[in-house]
Amino acid sequence: MSAIRARLMSGWTFFRISLEERLVYRGDFMLGTLMRFLPIVTQIFLWWAIFESISSSSKATIAGYTREDMIAYYLLAMVSRAFSSMPGLTGGIALQIQTGEIKKFLIQPIDMLGCLLLQRTAHKLVYYVIAAIPFALVFYLCRDFFTRGWPPMEVLVAFVLSLVMAFLMGFFIEACIGLVGFWFLEITSLAFVYMLLNFFLSGHMFPLDLLTTESVDLRVFVEAIPLKYLGYFPAAIFLEKIPHDQLAVQLAIEAVWLLFFILLSRILWARGVRRYSGFGG
Repeated sequence: MSAIRARLMSGWTFFRISLEERLVYRGDFMLGTLMRFLPIVTQIFLWWAIFESISSSSKATIAGYTREDMIAYYLLAMVSRAFSSMPGLTGGIALQIQTGEIKKFLIQPIDMLGCLLLQRTAHKLVYYVIAAIPFALVFYLCRDFFTRGWPPMEVLVAFVLSLVMAFLMGFFIEACIGLVGFWFLEITSLAFVYMLLNFFLSGHMFPLDLLTTESVDLRVFVEAIPLKYLGYFPAAIFLEKIPHDQLAVQLAIEAVWLLFFILLSRILWARGVRRYSGFGG
């Protein structure tokens, strides 16, 4: 019990320090957070122009999405991205391996992945607190785009669960890429490839339903990889694009993917540390 209590206390201390660290430059952080809302206006006008070019009717649809649905989707995907994006995590892990800073996790009874997860959780909490009012204002001004209103309670619960798992999955995927730094001196190219795939195949920019045409169906490939859970899936849940009877199955699949990346990160860490120590790190 004393060992568990000591771990909990050290975890809480690290979490509190991470909060204080993020709040030191709260002015700069707040300005950067607010700047992230500027692309919203561009995206709204972009999709408005696209639908106007197709038809002047407000009933025009693209892949089952009306103009209002598309803008609502983008706003929800933006929320998903706020949870799943982990800027600097991959490069930060690789840099600690290269510079030898990782040794502090080897000579002390501290779990690096656990500490980084607590750090990201603290940083995200600060971000959500600062961004809460801008988010609320944006959604209030764009409330008319949510033509279906609030979804049922079970859908809202599934939406929240998908966001939490999107946060964890985003963390562990990027942690796995960063841990490849145990074997390669430079992982920039790998991180760039992941960024591109994530940008286009997670649904952050457009609904993945648009990838299906009469001649080409890329959804088979998209369904085979877990990136959709980082952006598309939470937004599609809220908009009830996923049948209610499939919600539990899809959430279970997301949980399996999450477990896979947790285990993969642990395997990469264990083998990477052995290799690092074997080379005199």
